[in-house]
Amino acid sequence: MSRWTAFPYAGDYNFDATSVKKKWTRLHAGDLEPLPTDTALLQAWAHFHNGEFHKAVTLGQSLGLSGLNVVNKAVCVYATYLEKQEEQRLSLFQEVAERAEQQIEKDPGNLNARYWRAYALGRYSQGISVAKALAQGLGTKVKTDLEHVIRHQPKHPDAHIALGSFHAEVIDKVGSLIGAMAYGANKDIGLNLFTQALKLNMESAVGMVEYAHAMLMLGGDHMTQEANRLVELAAQAKPIDAMERLDVELAKAELAD
Repeated sequence: MSRWTAFPYAGDYNFDATSVKKKWTRLHAGDLEPLPTDTALLQAWAHFHNGEFHKAVTLGQSLGLSGLNVVNKAVCVYATYLEKQEEQRLSLFQEVAERAEQQIEKDPGNLNARYWRAYALGRYSQGISVAKALAQGLGTKVKTDLEHVIRHQPKHPDAHIALGSFHAEVIDKVGSLIGAMAYGANKDIGLNLFTQALKLNMESAVGMVEYAHAMLMLGGDHMTQEANRLVELAAQAKPIDAMERLDVELAKAELAD
């Protein structure tokens, strides 16, 4: 692993295995990750919630199959928000997708393995251009994984957000007609997925920001005011951990622009 950029708010969050366990439901309101019983795995998650993403990866990898969800989440969050080199970002997303694929083969009932594979492929697709990714068949893989997660766990907020983003990105890049015919993308379905996500997790800053992006892609100028309102709400959210802090700081940066 190349040198990782440090979390810019180091020391603001000080979770350990015990405090992570106590606040698990709130910390994982977005991904509904099952509460681990293994103290070492809880500690790996503590590293993640503190913004010690590299430590989370190292410890998670040492735990074998049970540690892969924290590994994949840590890599995805790091690559999304902190990695400065685009080539390295894309490489990290590819690694997650490949690792999650192997994980699914060994543990097919692990819904977040599918979620993180879809997330990684979705971010990778944005990096190489959505149109190019669709031509490579990546869009279908993302949609299939996310629909699988929602079918088996209808209250998974982050899967709703990611699938809503899929619908918005496809329509934005190839248009409503081709998007619907070739990829099953639909404006109303996409927007409804975001509405449902925020009903399930009202405190999701990333949900608000991604919903705002989708509104601008799908709704045009008449939805600009509502999109701005959502980003303002996201910027005012109270983050509980490092990941949420990065979401809130992203919203603040968008308002500043």
